[in-house]
Amino acid sequence: MSKHLDIGKKGEAIAQEYLINLGYSILEVNWRSKHLETDIIAKKEDVIHFIEVKTRDNPLVDPLVSVTLKKQKNLLQAANTYIQEREIDKEIQFDIITVSINNNNVNINHVKDAFYPF
Repeated sequence: MSKHLDIGKKGEAIAQEYLINLGYSILEVNWRSKHLETDIIAKKEDVIHFIEVKTRDNPLVDPLVSVTLKKQKNLLQAANTYIQEREIDKEIQFDIITVSINNNNVNINHVKDAFYPF
């Protein structure tokens, strides 16, 4: 597996552990429907969270900038598909978790309600 895929998987595992420690229930990891994908789908209280995880091992690169408008649209489409397939009638939220790994230091940034459906 290439280095960037290893870093991505490590970041997703860190994000899952972080969410579980905050009381979230993990519903899906790397959920896919055709070309759409959501890194983590979680639930806390009565809200379904669609979470994009971005991980970087270069301290000079802000992982948040890689969540482009196109990525947001794809995440919205994935959420709509997931909700329709499971007939979910709950509040939803789009979050971004960035994981920065520098040597043995890990920094997690959880941006709640990072964007709204447009």
